[in-house]
Amino acid sequence: MNLPFFVYGTLRPGEVNHDRFLRGRTAHEDPGLLRGAVLYEGPGYPYAVEAPEGEVRGELVTARPESYEELLALLDRLEEYVPGDPRNLYDRVERTVTREADGTAVRAWVYVAAPTVAARLRARGTRVEGGEWRGAA
Repeated sequence: MNLPFFVYGTLRPGEVNHDRFLRGRTAHEDPGLLRGAVLYEGPGYPYAVEAPEGEVRGELVTARPESYEELLALLDRLEEYVPGDPRNLYDRVERTVTREADGTAVRAWVYVAAPTVAARLRARGTRVEGGEWRGAA
């Protein structure tokens, strides 16, 4: 099954990586809410860190079927995610995201801060208040 992607940073509409990676590869993009995570500032992009009390706003991106494998590989490369690599900055995990339009719960891929990055951010990172990140696109 091809899961949608939940994006909350530079891949959101109007941000620097949206057109570069998503244009022409998506069937639709819908506002969504990820519960159980908070955002921290990174160097020009955010990190989602799992936290029971948090909420993160972003978009649920459904890839066109013929573009799914290509998009999965592109996003893994963008996020520098390699399954099982302890040097990952992000881990790609399956989480439940709520589609804002109708409240539907959807299973989606989410790139969250890898454990070592998450621990560093919790200790001395800057949280994004309100759970919604907007860059300087």
